[in-house]
Amino acid sequence: MERVAVAKINLGLSLLGRRPDGYHELHTLFAALSFGDRLYLEPLPEGIEFRGRYGRRNLAYRAAEAYLERAGWPGGVRIVLEKALPEGAGLGGGSSDAAQVLLALKELYPAEVDLGALALSLGADVPFFLMGGGGAGGGGERLRPLALPPLPVVVFAPGLRLATPRVYGEVKPHDFGPELPVAEILRALAQGEEPPYWNALEGPAFRLHPELRGVKARLRALGLKGVLMSGSGSAFFGLAEEEEHARKAVAALRLQGYARWGILGGGHALP
Repeated sequence: MERVAVAKINLGLSLLGRRPDGYHELHTLFAALSFGDRLYLEPLPEGIEFRGRYGRRNLAYRAAEAYLERAGWPGGVRIVLEKALPEGAGLGGGSSDAAQVLLALKELYPAEVDLGALALSLGADVPFFLMGGGGAGGGGERLRPLALPPLPVVVFAPGLRLATPRVYGEVKPHDFGPELPVAEILRALAQGEEPPYWNALEGPAFRLHPELRGVKARLRALGLKGVLMSGSGSAFFGLAEEEEHARKAVAALRLQGYARWGILGGGHALP
């Protein structure tokens, strides 16, 4: 069984404040893209065989272990993970891998397992990847699905790995703001206009690594619209006018880091 664990970007991310438990309350608009990692799964009589980085610490392995345990260990699984998405880039690769493992095991070993709750226990972004497409909300348990126009999107990661806890640790009170104007963002996307979104984590990330400002400017100079950092970085994305524009932008960026283009909302997986 082959599964594609697609990347995601955040079409805006606003920090609303700090919760009593110390975590931050956020509001974001997730969007799946049409490229990502690949996983190959096959059933085994028992146990988990995993080929991929970090072994048992990998979120894909942990997802398999969690599902099979809750299902009563009806069998085992062999998982081969081929990573394509850069790590520490804010593209959700690990969360997407975990979600695809859950969906595949639900198919291989059907059981009365609440995938949504299990996904949330693995990570805040994992539930989105069960849903795919687009979604708005503050966390995996509160996402509402959204329809997104199939626009070409260019993604660029400069090779700098940002640790999410470190970026959040740099957040200051002035980084907090209101919820994103989701309706206005969707309208701008549909009309090919500059979306009125922002990423409140850009400020903290730029304070840690000022060179990221130049990365954002590089994408803007290629004529991409709505250039924004995804999640806690370090990847940036921009909206292209058409597929040929996206291809030219990727060609210009490829020698400077990871560059790929895909279709907003998932679309059809690209080779």
